[in-house]
Amino acid sequence: MDVTAPTVPAGGFGFRSRIRANLPHMSGAMTKIAQLLLEDPALPLELSITELAGRAGTSAATVTRFCRLIGYEGYVPLRVGAAADVGRSSAQGASDHDVRRAFDPADSPEDVIGTLLRAHVAALRSTADLVDTATLEQVAAAVAGSDQVDIYGIGGSASMGAELQLRLYGIGVNAHAWSEVHVGLTSAALLRGSTVAIGISNSGRTKETIDMLSLAKSSGSLAVAVTSDPSSPLAAVADVHITGYAPGEYLQPDDLSSRYAKLFVLDLLYLMVARQDFQRTTTMLAASSAAISSHRRAPRREARAHRPGRAPRKGTTTG
Repeated sequence: MDVTAPTVPAGGFGFRSRIRANLPHMSGAMTKIAQLLLEDPALPLELSITELAGRAGTSAATVTRFCRLIGYEGYVPLRVGAAADVGRSSAQGASDHDVRRAFDPADSPEDVIGTLLRAHVAALRSTADLVDTATLEQVAAAVAGSDQVDIYGIGGSASMGAELQLRLYGIGVNAHAWSEVHVGLTSAALLRGSTVAIGISNSGRTKETIDMLSLAKSSGSLAVAVTSDPSSPLAAVADVHITGYAPGEYLQPDDLSSRYAKLFVLDLLYLMVARQDFQRTTTMLAASSAAISSHRRAPRREARAHRPGRAPRKGTTTG
């Protein structure tokens, strides 16, 4: 299973999101251009390609290569992308300001609700901008056709791994979630045949997850990392990296939005796997639903009406 992680393509991705996603692939000269544009996205609207190159201490040819790396055919399309991003930022205005700050003890409950909601929306929007659907489709095909899928995660990532495992298992994928490093390493060492290993870590720096994914890769599995940092050690050991982005400044030290960003890409992966063989998916879901139906309580009114020895209410009939 050979899946190569490409740079972020052109269609549907924000200007700054493309730059962040492709930073690990940039040379030193391109990194200087990236830093300038991340600090001031309006620069392409104000400067010619030569002027921007001079500001970054590089050449116009390097700026052109930079444009192509992040998915634009040249400097003019990049200017269009920058204009769209600047326009979105202006429209969001106060919302972005609220998202970038931590909670204040003096905030009212209404302020807390609004700030938290805007942060979650921003994390989901940023993640959607960064998702490479072509790569995700390739991973989904590998998962759907695999003999076994191992999912690794520690702490908060463990619960997300467990959710993904339950969903995949429910549509016929032989998936296992490991949150204890010893059993996870044992499983990784024993993987054989057509297998996929998925490591989940917001920072991408959790040693146990890195060790499990690395061993699974050495056993021949397709190694997939799900993190917010494409330059992290976990992403470095993986064959494929999927970004679940969350604003780093928000709610220090624990960013509540990161969970929703990761769940978004994991839900998306699950749905893409389900699409691979839709007939099998619907058959499996129907069987699962039938198996647990007898363990679901009847609606409250119906349950009351059928209690043994309980007379029907006046004006009702039974039969």
